[in-house]
Amino acid sequence: MGGDKAPGMVVDGAAAALERHQQVRFLFVGDEARLKPLIEQHPGLATASALRHTTEVVTNDAKPSVALRSGRQSSMRLAINAVHEGAADAVVSAGNTGALMAMAKFVLKTAPGIDRPAIASVFPTARGETVVLDLGANVECDAANLVQFAVMGDAFARAVLGIEKPSIGLLNVGSEDQKGHEELRQAAAILRENKLKLDFHGFVEGSDIPGGAVDVVVTDGFTGNIALKTAEGTARLYTRVLRDAFASSWRGKLGYLLARKGIETVRKRFDPRRYNGAILVGLNGIAIKSHGSTDGKGFANAINQAVNMLTSGYAGRIQDELQRLGTLAEATPEPAPATPTPEPRTAAG
Repeated sequence: MGGDKAPGMVVDGAAAALERHQQVRFLFVGDEARLKPLIEQHPGLATASALRHTTEVVTNDAKPSVALRSGRQSSMRLAINAVHEGAADAVVSAGNTGALMAMAKFVLKTAPGIDRPAIASVFPTARGETVVLDLGANVECDAANLVQFAVMGDAFARAVLGIEKPSIGLLNVGSEDQKGHEELRQAAAILRENKLKLDFHGFVEGSDIPGGAVDVVVTDGFTGNIALKTAEGTARLYTRVLRDAFASSWRGKLGYLLARKGIETVRKRFDPRRYNGAILVGLNGIAIKSHGSTDGKGFANAINQAVNMLTSGYAGRIQDELQRLGTLAEATPEPAPATPTPEPRTAAG
């Protein structure tokens, strides 16, 4: 029931996903009076679906702690419970992100060796696609958290993107070793020791994400969410400026007609609906967060992400990786002694 255009876009997305994945079955959780008529508009979907009724929903402005306490009969919580009970293999929601993370972590628990789950998604780049995490689940992270994100990102890129040896970068304000805060430098030291057998590239900057410098970009949730929203806003700005430029004169309109095929190719390549569906990695179960403002096509792609996670055996792979790598805490060095804070100075980036 979550999302700006729910439940219609959820049902439309499921119907579209069913055309691509005919083996998939759906369990809708929500208000039967609203859902059933929508489902019945798609005969194929109606025969491939079951429905659990509840009228309770988690609102977009609900605090995660409040939703966790009072939303036990909400559509979001019951859908997550279905995964925990084995009635479903994955949950896909366009609802409140914080509530989804809190509920999923409480019900499904974190995988062995993982302290905190993270939100991961795929960004389009000049070289193809890059996994970026965390995108908002953890505002503050220590070195061990960042190393765990690197392990999860490596497993994700292997399982879902099919990259045999993913390269990993830590997002920083510069590529030099002395740049960044202490947690970043400690995480880099652990990854450079190569006890984890990961292909650590080093520090990367924001411009390296669209450039495709690495296959996996690791950062804290505060920085990652800003990077995500900046990328989305830039894409919308580019689309608007381009549209206005072509509509500004008859020459522009003629230019559009001549370049329409190429423009359409670019539009499809960077359509945010194509990359919809962030994965809550590090849980004992598959949970996918769809963008709340997406449409049926975007929600179908979020479902596709869930199917890809299941068919790739991601959950088993990440557990095998963590067992093989051993306890991450043992690889984490003791924190370095605090150094005096230098006097403030003006600098140009």
